[in-house]
Amino acid sequence: MTTNTRGVHIGRRLSDSKRPGETEILKVENLQVSFPTDDGLVQAVRGVSYTVREREVLGIVGESGSGKSVSSMAVMGLLPKSARISGSIRYRGEDVLAMSERKRRGLRGRKIAMVFQDPMTALNPVHTIGDQLAEAVLAHDLIPRKDALARAKEMLDLVGIPQAEARLRSYPHEFSGGMRQRAMIAMAIINNPDMIIADEPTTALDVTVQAQILEKLLEVKDAVDAAIVLITHDLGVIAGMAHRILVMYAGKPVEIGEVDQVFARPRMPYTVGLLGSIPSAAVSGERLQPIKGTPPSLINLPPGCPFSPRCPLADDQCRTAEPPMAETESGTQLAACHHWPKLAEATDPTAFFRTNSETS
Repeated sequence: MTTNTRGVHIGRRLSDSKRPGETEILKVENLQVSFPTDDGLVQAVRGVSYTVREREVLGIVGESGSGKSVSSMAVMGLLPKSARISGSIRYRGEDVLAMSERKRRGLRGRKIAMVFQDPMTALNPVHTIGDQLAEAVLAHDLIPRKDALARAKEMLDLVGIPQAEARLRSYPHEFSGGMRQRAMIAMAIINNPDMIIADEPTTALDVTVQAQILEKLLEVKDAVDAAIVLITHDLGVIAGMAHRILVMYAGKPVEIGEVDQVFARPRMPYTVGLLGSIPSAAVSGERLQPIKGTPPSLINLPPGCPFSPRCPLADDQCRTAEPPMAETESGTQLAACHHWPKLAEATDPTAFFRTNSETS
């Protein structure tokens, strides 16, 4: 059993899971999403690019409002009609944005599934769990209803819900929070998708249930050979679950790389700040180092790097020119920072975020 940096126990090591394949399932390039409002145009997503390979777990992290969920909802085709979307989203080489709505509905739920953040509002309170799981099957396959219910029972068994056959007749309010989240996972995998997007799957759950849900996600990933895009605020979850990590800030990627690389050698001050603001299980009594300030408005972004007002390394260059994503000393790790070499030279990059009193 392993313990991640937030103290959440994950029973199965990621190394015990099936390794990622070489084939790309999803390729997102320069995705941009904006929403017109009375106050102006909200630039929610600004040039997101990433790939997901077979059986890979990609973690997407960042503060609230960084564009994590919006970018994934764009992939699913679940944004409102008012959203302005540009860029490229390709599923196994096919342009998702150019697909007809009928074809996208066939893709959604069958090939790309989603575990939503709040299972209580995602599940319909007036229909039984069995009816909702069966509906997910019948929406894509013309099979007898009893076969769909049998498939639903099989999925509840797979995600570890006891007395699965009896539980098919239960309503969502009769399930605990952890059980509802397991039911959402069952609904996501019921059609053996290629990819599962899990949006904050452990929100509002205690740490013991969190560990069970995360372990179950790894198990079902292997059971159906699916890739996972895991959206979370919790870097500890990413440490125990993901192969690669994408860090987002102000609607844009600011760092991407292998999890071990980014955690050991962060090359973007925002990533350093996130790592420094979580408690360490190894050092007791250590003060946390929060990132001062708040994220910028996505309507009126400041010139230059959006993180510059909060960054201890910011200078005039940062305040005038937004840095592009560029290779660091490792060709597999990219960062959007003019001063990543300074972080590379530092023994402890989190020291940049300590106050003078803390360093003295």
